[in-house]
Amino acid sequence: MRQFRFAPLLLVAIASPALAQDTLPPPQPAVPAAPAPRPATVAVSLLTADGPIIVELEKERAPITTANFLRYVDARRFDGIAFYRAVAVPNMPELGLVQAGVNNDPRKLFPPIPHEPTTKTGILHTDGTISMARNAPGTAAGDFFIVLGTQDYMNANPVQPGDNLGYAAFGHVIQGVDILKKMLAAPRSDKSPSPAMKGQMLASPVKIISARRVKP
Repeated sequence: MRQFRFAPLLLVAIASPALAQDTLPPPQPAVPAAPAPRPATVAVSLLTADGPIIVELEKERAPITTANFLRYVDARRFDGIAFYRAVAVPNMPELGLVQAGVNNDPRKLFPPIPHEPTTKTGILHTDGTISMARNAPGTAAGDFFIVLGTQDYMNANPVQPGDNLGYAAFGHVIQGVDILKKMLAAPRSDKSPSPAMKGQMLASPVKIISARRVKP
């Protein structure tokens, strides 16, 4: 009985395609999903003797580390410091890092900050990332570095030995990469503050004349 009950309805639908189409509402265009809001950032210009380097800092994703950097900027404790160290990857001189900061000057140091690992912030050490120099986790203060080329080994990795928390990345360079590349290729001094840094200190450190917040 069910077979005969449904068959006439099917025949009507087949015999009257135009009628069926006329009664259907017109197709509606798909509404694209709204993009997720971009995490809040703040830009800082480091005016060096070789030109400006502008970094965009992730104040929403890395609030502790960004606030610490801005504390030095707003107190003008980065004025007059220098990029003093450059470390190239062996056999790949275009990859590495350049480091700047107050270099343990007690007149400029603020207290160290809690560590924000990459597993918490989601900010990885890709080309142009700015990150904090440290010894043990929780010792980062007034020294920072910028990587040239992706440096995955600097990210937190719980399966690795040691403290395995990596370094606290908190932003990216948006202008001045050419200046950083020039530093990475610059001559090194024979002098160093420790044997571990032998051959890594710039013979002519690049002075940061001023550090100021700017519009991105």
